[in-house]
Amino acid sequence: MFRYKKEENGFTLVELTVVIALSGIAAIIIFTVFNTSFLNYLGLQQDSSAFDNLTRSSQRIATVFRGITDITVANNNDLTFYSYFSPNDTYVSYVRYYVAGPKPSLYADVTPMDGNPPNGSLLTAKSHTYTIIENFHQDPLVKTFEYLDSSGVAIPQPIADLHTIKGIQVNLSIVITGPKYNDIRSNSLTVSLRNRKTNL
Repeated sequence: MFRYKKEENGFTLVELTVVIALSGIAAIIIFTVFNTSFLNYLGLQQDSSAFDNLTRSSQRIATVFRGITDITVANNNDLTFYSYFSPNDTYVSYVRYYVAGPKPSLYADVTPMDGNPPNGSLLTAKSHTYTIIENFHQDPLVKTFEYLDSSGVAIPQPIADLHTIKGIQVNLSIVITGPKYNDIRSNSLTVSLRNRKTNL
């Protein structure tokens, strides 16, 4: 009676090593492609969100500027005025926009009033500081606020007569910090001061 020895089939150590190495290489390639695509997607989402916030901030500033009744300080990066800060306000507020901080941000100090000038008084207990734009990019060659006369021509600093200001160009920029890059997004708008009389 004969017994047949069954041959055992399997992978050799070399074959297993090759398979593991190829699997590792494939996993690295797949991870790299996926990770790059995912980071690019996150970057685009962050970029889009930051630009949307910048646009909304610009529109909000434009709304406040259109309600300006009088300007008291007009510098390149500092603007103080009386304006209707909210559409529902009965009286104007005393508003100051300025750039400050070690990591610059655009702020607005708002102090409501109990009446319009010259009779109204500042309600300093109700003053509030708003952060308008964080990570504000302040280019030394670009003015945050540029002031225009009735013809739309820029008025050089210093401005002797603040009543000649009939429009304001606002230049806003933010720094976007992404997963793999830093970028700058900018937005400029020009606002006509509706509530300022041309004969002042």
